[in-house]
Amino acid sequence: MSTRILTLRTALLLCLALALLAVAAVPALGAAPGYGLYFGDLHAHTGYSDGASGTTPWDAFPAAIAAGADFMALTEHYSTSNAYEPWTMNEWEWADLKAAAAHYTSRSFVALPAYEYWLLADVGEINTYGIAELPPKQVFLGPDRLARYQEWIEAHGGVGQFNHPNYVTHDFKDFAGWTATRDAAMGMLEVYNDGYIEASYVKALDAGWHVLPSANSDTHDADWIAGEDTRTVLLARSLSATDLTAAMRAQRGYGTLDKNLHIRFSVNGGVMGSTLPRSSRYAADVRIWDPDALAGDTGDAVTKVEIVSGGGAVVRALSLSTSAGSKTITWRPSLPTKAKYFWVRVTTASADTAGGAPGVTAWTAPVWTGR
Repeated sequence: MSTRILTLRTALLLCLALALLAVAAVPALGAAPGYGLYFGDLHAHTGYSDGASGTTPWDAFPAAIAAGADFMALTEHYSTSNAYEPWTMNEWEWADLKAAAAHYTSRSFVALPAYEYWLLADVGEINTYGIAELPPKQVFLGPDRLARYQEWIEAHGGVGQFNHPNYVTHDFKDFAGWTATRDAAMGMLEVYNDGYIEASYVKALDAGWHVLPSANSDTHDADWIAGEDTRTVLLARSLSATDLTAAMRAQRGYGTLDKNLHIRFSVNGGVMGSTLPRSSRYAADVRIWDPDALAGDTGDAVTKVEIVSGGGAVVRALSLSTSAGSKTITWRPSLPTKAKYFWVRVTTASADTAGGAPGVTAWTAPVWTGR
């Protein structure tokens, strides 16, 4: 073999090696390697608490499967206060809920047993996931019961959700009482539950809480999944109870009023829920698509994409028409360098702007900058 051929082969091998090294060293922004997007509902009830009379988890989970969900959590009311006994599930019902969840969980659907812990009207309600036991009776009472309950969630490896935060409870006392332990316990906050609660989401973020914005039906009727297009979407390693719960705990996901709106959002390669090392440069990668829009439904076309930071300030915005160009979005803006976090807000052509509603379709979890 001639020296020239050896030299050419060596050069080609060197170029290939350098190309592979470059790909490995600089992952594509927003690609979220190793993750999938899973659509479902994290707040629903049956007759085991105050849902549709006579219904059970054995009715709800197969209905969710038939309606095409990837997952659904049943979150029956539970309270350690005797004052709420008529509306709370009992221990036998909790055991049966877990049995139904185990029965209906498969490779294509995850049934999550959970409960909505009732902390009394002046404090609020917290959905609790990933804990096999119910809270002990007569423990979480008194003025500091919210803080002690959050610490109990963390100690038991679970994850909590702030439910409908502005409903009677004044945003869980303005989200006071933050500590690192309590923050670790709370993975989510409902940004939509029978109405927009975006202001509470912004308030919680500015108070230091690391939460993803969920959008749930909170249905008390026998219309699980089929009754609303509202979805919480989790960015998870796989469709399993373990990985979905891990996504909740890591704030990887978003809330949407569109049942199949796909959003990928990253900053400097960090996906939703990430906390980045401090940097002198922040670059976002936003990718949005909707199968219905691609099939010709102009109502699902994206009309506006905004990147939001502290105090609800919009730091970057992209306005679009309902033409074919807005059915899929790829947007890579640079971002301000002093912000503590960024998240994405999406508006579509079909968003309901009647009655003073903001007309927004989706909200992502932030990427925190580490500042």
